[in-house]
Amino acid sequence: MEIAASLGRYTLNCIQVFGRSGIFLCVSIFQAFVLPFRFFRLVKEIEFIGSKSFLIVFVTALFTGMVLGIQGYYSLSQFGAEAALGTMVALSIIRELGPVLCALMVTGRAGSAIAAEIGIMKITDQFPALEMMAIDPLKYVISPKILAGIISLPLLTAFFDLVGIAGGYLVGVKLLGVNEGAYIGRIVSAVTFTDIYGGILKSFCFGGLIAWISTFMGFSAEPTTEGVSRATTNTVVVTSLSILIVDYILTSLLL
Repeated sequence: MEIAASLGRYTLNCIQVFGRSGIFLCVSIFQAFVLPFRFFRLVKEIEFIGSKSFLIVFVTALFTGMVLGIQGYYSLSQFGAEAALGTMVALSIIRELGPVLCALMVTGRAGSAIAAEIGIMKITDQFPALEMMAIDPLKYVISPKILAGIISLPLLTAFFDLVGIAGGYLVGVKLLGVNEGAYIGRIVSAVTFTDIYGGILKSFCFGGLIAWISTFMGFSAEPTTEGVSRATTNTVVVTSLSILIVDYILTSLLL
């Protein structure tokens, strides 16, 4: 009976958390479109989530494309199909690796920072201070972060795709001697709008997911240093797992 009771408590707690987080997301998105608009707050958050993630996204994309170029070349060369290297690199990055790896990098850099920032704001009683000044904390703090995540990640993913394909080009064409026209021509003929659309759709979902989980974890953290530390760790773990699960679901629906 004790096992059943523990399972029931855990299930009810999960349902409660899902309900609270769902209401939190709906209210935050609604507040984003209520006057007055916090345009400069949105720009600041886009700079933090998007612009400041360019370096880590660039390095990850470049070496991902280079590794794909090496592995793909030696795998395809066994069948005499080195000319298909461009197709393999481009489709792998555009369909899967671009959105997923970009989202994981942004989670580690920006998602954890957002959760810690909001948790520290709770510790220092900044949310009650905003309410005393007749400023809605959700509209001023949370809504710009969620919108910035949704806007920034597709742009970062597109940048990741281009750099990753360029990394495969550097290794495949310049280092291993694959024909340049075959590499680029196969990419042009193989990549369709559906492939690009699927990758961008995933990045939209991942961007919203990162911002949603990180802000909710920070907002619901215990107002202690241990609570903020735990919320930051949970943000990275839960968001990373959620990205992989949602990626599988979206891939199943899009194929």
